[in-house]
Amino acid sequence: MPELPEVETVRRGLQPVMEGARIRSVELRRPNLRFPFPEDFAKRLENRKIIALGRRAKYLLMHIETADAVICHLGMSGSFRIEREGGTETLGDFHRERSKAEKHDHAIFHLEGADGSALRVIYNDPRRFGFMLLHDEGTLDSHPLLSGLGVEPTGNVLDGAHLSELLKGRNTPLKSALMDQRLVAGLGNIYVCEALWRAGLSPKRAARTIVAERGVSKRARLLAEAIRSVIAEAIAAGGSSLKDYVQADGSLGYFQHTFNVYDREGQPCRREGCGGTVQRIVQAGRSTFYCPSCQR
Repeated sequence: MPELPEVETVRRGLQPVMEGARIRSVELRRPNLRFPFPEDFAKRLENRKIIALGRRAKYLLMHIETADAVICHLGMSGSFRIEREGGTETLGDFHRERSKAEKHDHAIFHLEGADGSALRVIYNDPRRFGFMLLHDEGTLDSHPLLSGLGVEPTGNVLDGAHLSELLKGRNTPLKSALMDQRLVAGLGNIYVCEALWRAGLSPKRAARTIVAERGVSKRARLLAEAIRSVIAEAIAAGGSSLKDYVQADGSLGYFQHTFNVYDREGQPCRREGCGGTVQRIVQAGRSTFYCPSCQR
């Protein structure tokens, strides 16, 4: 699944084209993705202006000038591409050939840009695990997919004190706690592994053990800083291109070239002076990569 940095990268790629544009029509080439498209989906968006393109955790949010908002999830293979209307030119500086088979182009947004240009934003999804839903803008935070989400890891709110409060008394493994979307929204397997390595913390230790009885522990501070920095660097790098993920302009994210532990089983730890070897274990059905020598 695309993680938060990948979704944020897609949002930033679509934002210059979609924000301020008017949706002239929406072409649906099938009745459903993972879920059926909402009733009158295309009609409710027709001739409406896109006010803003946002993100909450791993969900793209399209805010429309009416009371509707579109909640979009990319699933495992969903992607957007931007083309000039009437042609096949993909906008952007870097390109990578990916699925453009017409049978996988399931939703096409025909837009009139803020400058009057005619554009198409095409949602392509070979596996059809993504989805698009409509919800009332005024009660968006109460939608079942969004209402239980925790703090975003992209700002200063997630500091050592806040993280300590979230993990206090939790006996679950630290990695499992960090992947709980009710605590920290949008964190996934790759970036949790990387953040734990940066903080020098074992994914197997009980989450409560990084919480101090008084004040804020050094471990909690280091972990909060590691989470924020990993996410920020991954967004700046355009995410991690693993399997199906590409950016909105067709280019690859390249954060995977800086992985310190993820998918590096059996390779030397990259921490200076460590000398350990990266190991892979399975936690809650997911692969965890860490260095047992320096992550305690």
